[in-house]
Amino acid sequence: MPKLSRPKTKARVLSSIETYRGPAFWVTTDQVLEPTGVRGRRDIVRHTGWVVILAVDETHSEPRLLLVRQYRHAAQQYLWELCAGRMDKGENELTAAKRELLEETGYSAGRWKRILKFYASPGFVADTMSIYLATSLRSGIAQPEEDEVIQIKFFPLSAAVRMVMAGRIHDGKTISGILWLNQKQGSRKRPK
Repeated sequence: MPKLSRPKTKARVLSSIETYRGPAFWVTTDQVLEPTGVRGRRDIVRHTGWVVILAVDETHSEPRLLLVRQYRHAAQQYLWELCAGRMDKGENELTAAKRELLEETGYSAGRWKRILKFYASPGFVADTMSIYLATSLRSGIAQPEEDEVIQIKFFPLSAAVRMVMAGRIHDGKTISGILWLNQKQGSRKRPK
C-alpha cells in the first residue's frame, strides 16, 4: 500500500481522452500517475462550475431563507433546495449567482458575499460549488428557463434546520448553506 503523505506535486496526466460531451457536462478518461506513485485510470465528470445562492431575508426577528422546490429526475422526487445553477461559458461566479437568483425566483439582492466553496463529489467530479450569501433582497419577476417549473418559499431558519435534521432536505449544497447560516447565527448570540 502506498505511503500517505502530503504530496509535493500534483498528479501527472499521462493521457486524457474526452469520452462524452453533452450540453451540461463532459467526461474525460485520464491515465494518471498520482503523487503517491499510484498509476491508474480516472473517469472525471467536468463542468463549468456551479453557483448556489443562500438568499436571506433579514427583516424579521429570525432570518428567513428562500428555497426553491422542483422535480429532480436523478433523485426521482421533488426537492427543496437553495437556488443554484451553472455558470455560463465566460461568466464569473458572482454574475452567474445574480442571474440565477433572478431567473429562478425573481429576487435580486443588494449585498453579496461568497461564504463557501467546495467539491460536491471529488472522487469523480471536477467542478466546484460556490455558495453566495445574498441579503437586502428585492422582489421582482422570475424568468425561469423553458424546462424549469419552480415553486419558491421563505422558511424561518429554525424550520429549515429542523427539515435538515429530520432528513426532509436531501440536497448537499442546501444542507451546507443552511447549517452554515445556523452556525453563523449561533455564534452571534454566544457571549464573547
